Amino acid sequence: MSLAPRLDLRQSQSLVMTPQLQQAIKLLTLSNLEVEAFIAEELEKNPLLDAQAGGEEAPDAAPSEDTGEWDLPRDGPADASELLNGGGEALGEAALDVDLGAETFHHDSAADSMGGLDGGLGLNGSAGGVSEDGPDFDNMAAGAMSLADHLLAQAGTSVAGPDLFIATQIIDQIDECGYLQGSLLELATRLEIPLARAEQVLSVIHTFDPTGVGARSLSECLALQAKEADRYDPCMARLIDNLELVARGEMARLKRICDVDDEDLGDMIRELRSYDPKPGCRYGGEPSTSVTPDVFVARRGSGWVVELNNATLPRLLVNRSYHAEVSAGAQDKAGKAWLTDCLASANWLIKALDQRQRTIVKVATEIVKQQEGFFLRGVAHLRPLTLRQVAEAIEMHESTVSRVTSNKYLSCARGLFELKYFFTSGIAAADGGDAVSAEAVKSAIRALITAEDPKKILSDDTLVELLNGKGFDIARRTVAKYRESLGIGSSVQRRRQKALAGAS
Repeated sequence: MSLAPRLDLRQSQSLVMTPQLQQAIKLLTLSNLEVEAFIAEELEKNPLLDAQAGGEEAPDAAPSEDTGEWDLPRDGPADASELLNGGGEALGEAALDVDLGAETFHHDSAADSMGGLDGGLGLNGSAGGVSEDGPDFDNMAAGAMSLADHLLAQAGTSVAGPDLFIATQIIDQIDECGYLQGSLLELATRLEIPLARAEQVLSVIHTFDPTGVGARSLSECLALQAKEADRYDPCMARLIDNLELVARGEMARLKRICDVDDEDLGDMIRELRSYDPKPGCRYGGEPSTSVTPDVFVARRGSGWVVELNNATLPRLLVNRSYHAEVSAGAQDKAGKAWLTDCLASANWLIKALDQRQRTIVKVATEIVKQQEGFFLRGVAHLRPLTLRQVAEAIEMHESTVSRVTSNKYLSCARGLFELKYFFTSGIAAADGGDAVSAEAVKSAIRALITAEDPKKILSDDTLVELLNGKGFDIARRTVAKYRESLGIGSSVQRRRQKALAGAS
């Protein structure tokens, strides 16, 4: 073996993830609102980027995104090029020669053509949430007061001095549902106060709004609400002390324990069900956030219209006039290099966003084509679909389809759905025909249980027989799994619930 130095020539291939390629892949996984935030950051960093509202003219700027309607006949999807086909350089070579004045590209969002879509998008007002009469201020989320702040405000007017400090410590241990966590004895020991004094302050907190707050158990919470309603008599007290029997629906034992007849027991259970088991949840909850659709789908003639929601995305433009003005001035070497980098970054971002839009349309188009039965007739006609099937149909990689369908929502006449919703596993058909979607089976299970006779609760074995009659070849354990995923209890639990509901 020679240890002398020498020169060797080797040839190898490797995939290099350039920053531009990483940025384009990252943009695929983002929703429209996340892309909007990303664009806002780029606008602050890059002086050559401008954001123009839809419809504005910018003669010295390059259009950034291909917008408009995509008319999709049944025989095939819209034509769109694959993201980064052939590597990182292919994206930069694609020219974006789009006539924004053409009839095909005059819409910025589905809200601009609501009349043409026959109202099929299920939206009222514009995509931005503003109707013809102006913004709906009633629907705007306001900052809600937390439960702790609400209780502290009441404590400030009910107790004072050392008791106020004790009340503050107790309130700090009340969770978001309104229950006191931890031991009151440990709190009294830590504060070096008698337990009786801590109990006295807690009894004051029990009088606060909402009724039942500060309880240490469900029984105590319901008892506080019964006392507030002046319904806490000995019979109600015994009923609250035996909540496990109420949960099991053992009405005969409850009648004996409470010493009441059927009518009185029904009244007591109705009263009990009117109480709030989690009073603290009225306060401090996170404000509800509406989901903004990324794609609109509507029926048009014998085909479908798939349109991107560009209302949440500004149109990015490269300010050529500003670039020429700055380039004409005196600059040092570092300044020229920085300006060149800004221009290259702006051009790349614009083309990456355009390619993102085209890729989303291409994937959404294939989903509409594969799941046309769902859009026409509902969830019972949802077909089994995998990412690989869509990827092979549109000649893209499966990982690209996975990124496109992440955090993206589709709005159609049947509602708002995440793109991942249309990818479900399949269940074999009993007659040997085409497989059916798991979501269709779940829908059938829900319909059967909803329509069941309270006196003849359907067991899982009975559900299997009924589903086989509908053409679903499904095992009992699969029925149980789907039923549990729907949040539906077993036949025993449903029988007790219906017995309890009948008694009330």
